[in-house]
Amino acid sequence: MTAQHLFTLEEARSLLPTVRVLLAEIQAAKRDLDEASAELDRVLSLTNQNGHLAVQVEQARARAESTGKALQDKLGELDELGIEIKGIEQGLIDFPSLRDGRVVLLCYLLGEDDISFWHEVNAGFAGRRPL
Repeated sequence: MTAQHLFTLEEARSLLPTVRVLLAEIQAAKRDLDEASAELDRVLSLTNQNGHLAVQVEQARARAESTGKALQDKLGELDELGIEIKGIEQGLIDFPSLRDGRVVLLCYLLGEDDISFWHEVNAGFAGRRPL
């Protein structure tokens, strides 16, 4: 997305059903990538002891690459919507918005019922304030 999209609260809220699904898929893809990376590390460590594991290394590398691509694709879907992901594990995202004539971020944490908080662009999660 070239120009930053500024969401109204209503626009951001209307995207929550889609965002919840995407965040769950992103979290699952991240777990898959973590597992694939750990397996690749394990197989690579075995090659130090035995040089006959080329097939296993290639399989583990291919899985890590494909799971990494799947994660990137899902993150790209959020990016295309103009939504900023701040924490995959937590399911933390921000919607750029306009408040009192300045850009702020509407803050949503997976599991919350609604978008109920905002914060300054440089404040982060700790600076969340109720709407």
